[in-house]
Amino acid sequence: MFQLGKTIVSEDILEKEFVCNLSACKGACCVDGDAGAPLSLAETKILEDIYPKVKPFLRKQGIEAIEAQGVWVNGTDGDLETPLIDNKDCAYVIFDGKTALCGIEQAYNQGIIDWKKPVSCHLYPVRVKDFSEFAAVNYDRWDICDAACSLGQELEVPVYKFVKEALVRRFGEDWYMELEKVAEDLKNGL
Repeated sequence: MFQLGKTIVSEDILEKEFVCNLSACKGACCVDGDAGAPLSLAETKILEDIYPKVKPFLRKQGIEAIEAQGVWVNGTDGDLETPLIDNKDCAYVIFDGKTALCGIEQAYNQGIIDWKKPVSCHLYPVRVKDFSEFAAVNYDRWDICDAACSLGQELEVPVYKFVKEALVRRFGEDWYMELEKVAEDLKNGL
């Protein structure tokens, strides 16, 4: 672990390798697990605003779940998160054949909205936990991502490079440039 500004960062995001392999996992992270995607308070407001534009992209089951539970929910641990369909799929999940995709991201890709998706989804496999004085930035190892780890090793792409856009979105360009310097120093044994 090392400190970078007001973050405590796990060295795993510099040392581990990862590239999503949707052809292998079929987007399992959007349909497996026991909670929705973590959201910030600001993101709950965004979801409220964009839902009418995203709704046409969603499955019937997702719309029903959202309209019954809300565009966001308080999870069992009190955290803000996306609602689930039958305690499994994220309500915003859609399918291209057997592959799970994000309905929010599809609306973004088509230029309907200007918000890509919750930053927690964009950051995955990096998870950020905010505390009063700092944010913890960790690599989340999940067995459904074994194919992504293998592909990352094959392509030699460290986690922090795979999620660069999301890290910049969450922490800013200057923070990311400092992270790259730490990674380079680590690589050079400094």
